[in-house]
Amino acid sequence: MKIGGLQKFSLIDYPEKICAIIFTQGCNFRCPYCHNPELADPDLYEECIPEEEIFAFLEKRKEKLDAVSITGGEPTLQPDLIDFIQKIKAMGYFVKIDTNGSHPEVLKTLIEDKLIDYVAMDVKAPLEKYQKITRSKTNPDLIKQSIKLIKNSRIPYEFRTTVVKSQLKENDLLSIAGLVKNARLYVLQKFTPTKTMDPEFMDKKTYSDEEFDQFKKKIEKYIRSVIMR
Repeated sequence: MKIGGLQKFSLIDYPEKICAIIFTQGCNFRCPYCHNPELADPDLYEECIPEEEIFAFLEKRKEKLDAVSITGGEPTLQPDLIDFIQKIKAMGYFVKIDTNGSHPEVLKTLIEDKLIDYVAMDVKAPLEKYQKITRSKTNPDLIKQSIKLIKNSRIPYEFRTTVVKSQLKENDLLSIAGLVKNARLYVLQKFTPTKTMDPEFMDKKTYSDEEFDQFKKKIEKYIRSVIMR
């Protein structure tokens, strides 16, 4: 596993659980607004944290942590992700994974083998805009497959979209809502330019609270629960 970072304590990343967050290196998307460019751009990689160090930490914190959240970058790119999660599960932890949904075959294994207890998938854009928004050649059909897999699973999940005003309009958000129709939870995430993959996006804006409220009301026609974060 190429591990680029470890946050030892979080009360907000895994709903209702105290967790540690493991950040993997590598991503197949190049979203210009990405707030973790050092995990996506190989030119910005720092030295990896050895797996042994991660497991030693988790062993010591068994009584204080409930769960481990694995994020990125994009975790499903890691060839030894399955083995890594199996070891974490064997230690008694709940496991959450954050994914961009570009590798449904990995998600399928994780779900069927009961290796994850929560999944959060970023839905970046309407399918027809996926390659433009992510600046990648990802096949949008893979995104559809991942959405279907997650919705049909029996584990808690959320879909979420980071909203940059210059990238997504109201119709785009409604299109995404249709894509994840009847999901248990959809999260609208406000873009905050603290760090970005593309420096030009440090000057980009998100929508106002009032505009988000209007989006939320319209999206609620498609989805059971919609929140802003």
